[in-house]
Amino acid sequence: MHKSIGFLSFGHWQPVPGSRTQTAADALLQSIDLAQAAEDLGIDGAYVRVHHFARQLASPFPLLAAMAARTSRIEIGTAVIDMRYENPLAMAENAAAADLIAAGRLQLGVSRGSPETAFRGAESFGYRADTEAGETDADLARRHTELFRAAISGAGVAVSDPRMTGQSVPLAIQPQSPGLADRIWWGSGTRQTAVWAAEQGMNLQSSTLLSEDTGVPFGDLQAEQIALYREAWKAAGHEREARVSVSRSIIPLVSDLDRAYFGGRASDAYDQVATLEGVTARFGKSYTGEPDAIAEELRNDAAVQAADTVLLTVPNQLGVDYNAALLENIARHVAPAWGWSPLALTAH
Repeated sequence: MHKSIGFLSFGHWQPVPGSRTQTAADALLQSIDLAQAAEDLGIDGAYVRVHHFARQLASPFPLLAAMAARTSRIEIGTAVIDMRYENPLAMAENAAAADLIAAGRLQLGVSRGSPETAFRGAESFGYRADTEAGETDADLARRHTELFRAAISGAGVAVSDPRMTGQSVPLAIQPQSPGLADRIWWGSGTRQTAVWAAEQGMNLQSSTLLSEDTGVPFGDLQAEQIALYREAWKAAGHEREARVSVSRSIIPLVSDLDRAYFGGRASDAYDQVATLEGVTARFGKSYTGEPDAIAEELRNDAAVQAADTVLLTVPNQLGVDYNAALLENIARHVAPAWGWSPLALTAH
């Protein structure tokens, strides 16, 4: 199995002392710069998280297109877009345009989304679940996803006006970007939704938190989720090979600056269990320490070994230079432990 690594930025920005990302413009422009730096280092992917009503990255497609225009090889993606907030047809147009600019490098993670700051925020965007029909927020996200995927696959989603065309025929969204439909990932927080994603023919992004807890370590729970996903994918008879990603917070302590920022983070060295939206959820631990020790831990992380893609969450408010150095240290000293081959680093 080919192993890939990419960075995942939440794009936080705060006008506070110590932050190198003071404004929304900083967050956007630095994301573009980091994508270019990551490509130069041989990293495989540049991914962003989407949050609304927060000082974080929110509108992915202008950013993805700009990242694509400044790079030529690296995958450009999301992890994830909350589909409750999206107009599926407008999203289909924007996604196809960004993918054409990227020459087919877009990898779009979509989902129901995580707990959020806004109360029923999607309703502010004009979308709500049909509660009278028993629809939940998760159902709303899936409904939007179904229409989006149909649109990017070329389905007729409107009808021509015979007064203009002389006939009434189905119309597809334009532009279309061939192959984009195979590069949609579902962000899954449970084993059940992972199986559903496989049945639907979407790649899997295993969530940074799982909204279930069986008492086993986070990596083992993820590995079980991935195994169930792959079994369901095989049973569904899909022709292409599925892709699976997991996310990890990895901070190798290589420099004095690393130690000043992240030394002594013992509280992050264990899984955490909490209650979110009335459901017990398990969060994975952070990997902070000497590179050799982290590499050994990750070599024994069942989910990292089972996935083909590992997304490295970055502390984006520390700036582009720091995060580029962080990615290089992970690529050189840690990622080979789970089978990533740093061939592109030989020139650096």
